[in-house]
Amino acid sequence: MQPNQFESKKNMGFIIGASSVGTLIEWYDFYIFGMLATIISKQFFPADAGSSALLSTLAIFAAGFLVRPFGALVFGRLGDLIGRKYTFLLTLILMGGSTFAIGLVPGYASIGWAAPLIVLGLRLIQGLALGGEYGGAATYVAEHAHANRRGFWTSWIQTTATLGLFMALGIIILIRNNQGVEKFSAEWGGWRYPFWISSILVIISVIIRMRMNESPLFSKLKSSGKTSTNPLKESFGHKANFKMVLLALFGAVMGQGVVWYTGQFYAQSFIENVCKVNFIDSRDVLLIAILFATPFFIIFASLSDKIGRKWVMLTGMFLAIFSYRPIYSYFLDLTNAKNRTELIDASKTKVSVPAASLDAKNKTKMLVSTTYDTIYTDGAKYTYKKVDTVTVAADYAGKTNGVAFVIAKKDNATAFDTINATIKAPKDVVFTEGVTYVNASIKNGKIAIQEKELDSGTFWKMVLLIFVQIIYVTMVYGPMAAFLVELFPTKIRYTSMSLPYHIGNGIFGGLVPFLGTLIVELSKSTSKPAGDPLAGLWYPIGVAAVCFVIGAIYLKDHVNDNVLE
Repeated sequence: MQPNQFESKKNMGFIIGASSVGTLIEWYDFYIFGMLATIISKQFFPADAGSSALLSTLAIFAAGFLVRPFGALVFGRLGDLIGRKYTFLLTLILMGGSTFAIGLVPGYASIGWAAPLIVLGLRLIQGLALGGEYGGAATYVAEHAHANRRGFWTSWIQTTATLGLFMALGIIILIRNNQGVEKFSAEWGGWRYPFWISSILVIISVIIRMRMNESPLFSKLKSSGKTSTNPLKESFGHKANFKMVLLALFGAVMGQGVVWYTGQFYAQSFIENVCKVNFIDSRDVLLIAILFATPFFIIFASLSDKIGRKWVMLTGMFLAIFSYRPIYSYFLDLTNAKNRTELIDASKTKVSVPAASLDAKNKTKMLVSTTYDTIYTDGAKYTYKKVDTVTVAADYAGKTNGVAFVIAKKDNATAFDTINATIKAPKDVVFTEGVTYVNASIKNGKIAIQEKELDSGTFWKMVLLIFVQIIYVTMVYGPMAAFLVELFPTKIRYTSMSLPYHIGNGIFGGLVPFLGTLIVELSKSTSKPAGDPLAGLWYPIGVAAVCFVIGAIYLKDHVNDNVLE
């Protein structure tokens, strides 16, 4: 390609903007589901499902990743046959439509098991659409750019995944702060709004993308009649090209995938579900870290234009492999209540009025919950919940909405406190005139931490630790688009690069939150009911380690002027 065939800097601005805005919206659509996993698990699964509801929700989230390679094959083939522009217009419309539809699905309380099944189907459409989007955008930009700045220009596409996550987080926090927890989390509450907002963003992006021209390299190939007639066969049926597909996957992309999803998604899930940091703090930590780390996508991609892609990416993997466990262990230490007992401010600690919940199947049983807001001298607040099981002598059918019972004092087992509690009747249970409350037995419950509001010092330490992990992400992901497009010839580039990218990210990377959580669950035993909270890290560490070894031995850089001809 001659220099005058490349786009001017001014035109590249429009090309980057038009390509990036659509890709950013597709990532936004894809990730709001993961950011709302805790709430979605309560809306689309039975109320008594417990931790299995979160696992099931993460499995649906992962399903979208699992089908991404199929989307890469379907839309990659279209992109190499009819062109880059119209293919990623189609993927954008599919993504936006399925995202908007998720926001319309009634909850489990309304339509039962049909709810998660419909969401699963829509999630699969999302995954197929994303499987075709990234390869088109990255290829389109790379085929306009000068070789010596290809890493720099394609890195703007690389920022869209993290910026899409940033936008999803920002909109979710804005709506939740405006509505409050209860209204936001209701069946038709504010958690649905981010899904609906997607439709507006998609319409804007489609209008912008309609103004785009086809890639000059593909146009030249098409006008000369040299486009591929069977991109799948040429990509995977030819030994030399298939070898490059495998090397791209196992020597670069699968390691990049697990680093990406550990540093952002697994980190947020770990902070919220394992460390019990509250909804807002856990997302604010990630939001701020993303804001400060995002420019490094461009910095490391530009560096790869000068020194090569290989060692920039592999260095990020290497650092992740050896620092993940210390980082996550420090997360636990920072938020461990046992390390903070000397900081408790008893004068400000509050105890709620106990609330009794009547069992729907056994009206002789009540679960009495008491909430303790423990305030610390550094400004942190840890919320504890104590649940006592009260069994009455006969079915409770009293018309009154309150009960009283006695319970042994915590500091003196021979003395008793009288507890007054408000009854919350389960669905379909109606209080009628009948027997009065009779206390038969009380089983003292365990106290469990519900959530933690961080003090300023701990908050910023966690921001720093997430920032470090996202720096690893920028190292492995910033140069990736340029690295992949330089491996394959123009006529089969869309197909060839899309498959390893989406297997590495969609399967190896996308399964990090689900497999990490599952491994921790499997580590639980009678002697160790909480399991090993760090066990889930062995999956991304193991995958990244294998990828690092293969990449160090077999990867070669392809940064040269003729690689895209």
